[in-house]
Amino acid sequence: MRPTVLCFSGLDPSGGAGLQADIEAIGQSGAHAAIACTALTIQNSQQVFGFSATSKELLLAQAHAVVKDLPIKCVKSGMLGTTDNIAALAEFLQEQPQYLYVLDPVLVANSGGSLGDQDTLVKAFAALIPLATLITPNTIELRALTGEQDLQRAIQKLFAMGAQAVLVKGGHEATPDFIRNALYVQGELVSETQCPRLDGEYHGSGCSLASYIAGRLALGDDVKTAVHHAEIWLFGVLQHAETPVPNGQKIPKRF
Repeated sequence: MRPTVLCFSGLDPSGGAGLQADIEAIGQSGAHAAIACTALTIQNSQQVFGFSATSKELLLAQAHAVVKDLPIKCVKSGMLGTTDNIAALAEFLQEQPQYLYVLDPVLVANSGGSLGDQDTLVKAFAALIPLATLITPNTIELRALTGEQDLQRAIQKLFAMGAQAVLVKGGHEATPDFIRNALYVQGELVSETQCPRLDGEYHGSGCSLASYIAGRLALGDDVKTAVHHAEIWLFGVLQHAETPVPNGQKIPKRF
């Protein structure tokens, strides 16, 4: 069987982000996706209206059931929603130190709306940071996680908190013509990429990128190679993204 990525993520009824994005992106990477569902959300491509989180016990039961009969190589997390779920994932990863782990530190949906109390989640994420093979924050999440507004200080603080590798996504920075991403390993810049900024907003782009990276890691790529393949793939699927309604965010066409 293909190497498997176990995703801790929430259900997005629109299919643009969350566990559906994880499944599609990991499948496109060549790996197999398994899911431990963290929450049921109420959202569409434009807004998050609310969510109901899975209990810690149910979340761990899902993960343990999957581990028994699938060849898990990597874990990826997106929306976790509660400090209990963050603690549950930390417990699970400590029990399974052989797994690679991609942490996408989701705090707020791109479409707008809370996916948990941000201040509380930020503090809880400190337990996951040292366990991650790669962390994939956008610059808003990076500043929130570290309390630093200057990006270079924020990056170094994240490494001081125990990070091994960090992919800083620049889509929220004030660069109207391009987006710049930067990959740091052990505090050192190892690659920097720049792509044209596409028109519009995209629902699920961050989920897709992190999950594709996780899939490539599961298949044996190193971090730099996995990120390289994922960035090329993501730009293509965003170029062909579909707009559900005139005011809606575009949904990446992952197939």
